[in-house]
Amino acid sequence: MTQHEYVFVAISIILGLALTRLLGHMGGLIRAHKRIKFHWATALWAMSIMLLTLQMWWVGWALRDLAEWTIIDFLFLVAGTIFIYGAAELALPVEDYDLANNLELNFLDHSQSLGRVSAAFMVGYFAVGPYFNIRLLDNPPLPSIVLASLGALLAMGIVIKPAWFKVLTVFIGLYSLSILFLTA
Repeated sequence: MTQHEYVFVAISIILGLALTRLLGHMGGLIRAHKRIKFHWATALWAMSIMLLTLQMWWVGWALRDLAEWTIIDFLFLVAGTIFIYGAAELALPVEDYDLANNLELNFLDHSQSLGRVSAAFMVGYFAVGPYFNIRLLDNPPLPSIVLASLGALLAMGIVIKPAWFKVLTVFIGLYSLSILFLTA
């Protein structure tokens, strides 16, 4: 077993859990479809997190050529995946089968309250991103810092100004697609 394979077992588990939680929440919401107050912006936010989760998994393959891993490399990678997991876990409202509470499945209310914590996790993800790009993937520093800063600013906007969630989510969706395109 190579060092990359060893490291990516842990990373794959965390990323797999993030996708599982996101897809599980989607399944629960589909089952509770009659009680949902759907909003496109929350769905777009969840899809953006899913794209960035898959993108991180995809970019992990590029790290296979890294000859020597340090514990710092591993810890930054684990931190990034934990931030993705946190964002995925809190991206969507969760059905708790409390039939007396019709507000729990309001997508927009969730995104402007607890969903803000999801955005805070994404700020953390974008904060550790330049480390991967510069140190592990040997990408140029300026674009790595600028792109991560843009993502962090968009996510921070959701944390600070939840009323802008709808507009910022459109930009985050475009940002996610751009990042996917750049790293494919």
